[in-house]
Amino acid sequence: MTEAIDLQQLSIRESEQTEWKENVADIDGVVETLSAFANDLANLGGGYVVCGAREDRDPHGFPVLVRTGLTANRLREVENTVLARCRDRVSPPITPRAEELASDTPERRILVFIQPATDQAHTFRRDRDGAKHFVRVSRSTIEARNGVLRNLLVRKGAVEPWDRRPCTAATINDLDLLALRDALQRMGVFSPERGVEPYLSEDVQLSPFVPPLCVREPLTGVLRPRNFAVLLFGRETQRFAPGAFSLFSIYPGVDRSDPHAERHELPGNLLEQARRLTELLDVQSYTAFDKSDPASPNSVKYPKRALYEAMGNALAHRDYEIPDPTRITVFSDRIEVLSPGSLPLGVDVAAFREGRSPPKWRNQTLAWFFNRLQLAQAEGQGIPTILRVMREEGCPPPTLEADEIRVLCVLPAHPRHALLRDLRAAEQALVLGELRKAQDQVRLVLDKDPLNSRALQLFAEVQHAVRDSGPVKELVAKHVEQIDSLPAAVLVQLAEALVAGDAPPESTRALSQRLLASASRGRLEERELRRIAVAMLRARQEEPALLLIERHLQEHPEWERNASLLQLRGDTLLGLAKRCRTTAKKRGIPPQTKQRAWREFHAYLARAERDLTEALSRSVDDGLTGQIHRNVEYLEQLRRENSPPGRGRR
Repeated sequence: MTEAIDLQQLSIRESEQTEWKENVADIDGVVETLSAFANDLANLGGGYVVCGAREDRDPHGFPVLVRTGLTANRLREVENTVLARCRDRVSPPITPRAEELASDTPERRILVFIQPATDQAHTFRRDRDGAKHFVRVSRSTIEARNGVLRNLLVRKGAVEPWDRRPCTAATINDLDLLALRDALQRMGVFSPERGVEPYLSEDVQLSPFVPPLCVREPLTGVLRPRNFAVLLFGRETQRFAPGAFSLFSIYPGVDRSDPHAERHELPGNLLEQARRLTELLDVQSYTAFDKSDPASPNSVKYPKRALYEAMGNALAHRDYEIPDPTRITVFSDRIEVLSPGSLPLGVDVAAFREGRSPPKWRNQTLAWFFNRLQLAQAEGQGIPTILRVMREEGCPPPTLEADEIRVLCVLPAHPRHALLRDLRAAEQALVLGELRKAQDQVRLVLDKDPLNSRALQLFAEVQHAVRDSGPVKELVAKHVEQIDSLPAAVLVQLAEALVAGDAPPESTRALSQRLLASASRGRLEERELRRIAVAMLRARQEEPALLLIERHLQEHPEWERNASLLQLRGDTLLGLAKRCRTTAKKRGIPPQTKQRAWREFHAYLARAERDLTEALSRSVDDGLTGQIHRNVEYLEQLRRENSPPGRGRR
């Protein structure tokens, strides 16, 4: 008998591809394993079920093969029953090849079933059980459930990957066309003549590697956005993907035991989340100066490139079918980036930790967009980039962990940044009312690191508390060339500290206005917009405040229903009305100017009344409702005291 299969070699190999059944006590177990080899979740090409042999060890511990064999009758019974059940109980049916091999005795033989991988997902049904999918995991055959089953079906093409499936609850009206336009402009493919509408069809693709943003529903003909389009450009992304939001937390110590923590909940589409996370991470990526180290006087706490890559990987490659958020947590000595879901199927954990794993996407469409929008590296380069950048900046190597529920990337801080203890001491002194001590602690940090964002925020907070803008003005003048590169939140606090004192001089007000103008550039979150606009109103900059609010309301049409922003715009319009009244009451101005000022006064009041009435109908906050009532009372007072222009007005 010529043996085409070398059992000795099979016993030496890893047993993922081989199942040994010495006595074949459970024939259904043989069929289960054959269906698992056909499903081939691990991409091994199939496998062998050897009936009538087993692996063992000799007295010295070396592997040996025990060729027990099956009798002729038992061999025929096993072969016929297995092939019949592969035909009748496996769906779609499989047809393994059967081979007979010699055993240690001539009256017995070994039966080997060979099952290649197929391009279909197979189920097997025992006598009274329902049909189930089985897969091979290491040396065991298990039922495929939950995420394993989903991976199997996606791999076999039985279902599309989640990111490519249509979002059956959404329509194209749920997409933010401004966000789509901005993305197309950043990718260099937007044409004003063409607009964005063609990209909402079922036929237009941005790339051969990415399907159209939308797909038409077969029965109804309704155009539905795909899941990746909702994630990237959705107006209310969390309505369709509840876990698609981010949590950014800051703890002052090395663990979560500290009662004082800062927490940012970041909803919106993924591009908005990425922008906001980038700003928050920028605050953490500052440089410490050490003049005593001439070889390397500057050291960045966290390299921005490493932070951006870790953030981009977490957003692009996480499992969005899990309703958990993406979490970025800042401690005093590290930043943890947690991405829900396991590694993509086929990625080896050891190779992943070393940056050697081959390119493998869970959400190929998101990875493509993130790469084109420069939010993440090209395929397979993210982890190697993080490892290289951390090494080049002198930071300890990152820790990469993965299990079946999450992937965790831990980026340690540069060792030099023990100055964080000084910042923590300054924060503690500030909350205890020890303002002089807080000033001294903050200056210690700023002497070493003049543009440390957190130190500048504390510095502005302290000077605001003592109502002394002089040191703030000196600091801004000293670093005038770099000051505009600071995050918007820092610029706003410095601007507020400048005008905190009584009757600040005009030069100080002008400097505060310049900082607010720098902070207002680009797209802002609602909270940032409100804070900058309020600071502008305090600095009597009603016109820039109104332009800022209206620009962002145009970019975010859904904010037109926001009671807080409507109240803020109404308050701004009241301020402009007051200025028009002041002009109209001045002596010696031309009659035409006086009449124009009164017309604008009443026009601003009418616009303010519309905004405040709408805000009152939408407000659910008692404090905001009280503020709106005060605004309305003041508006009515202005109207009573200033009759419309007519014969009595000169």
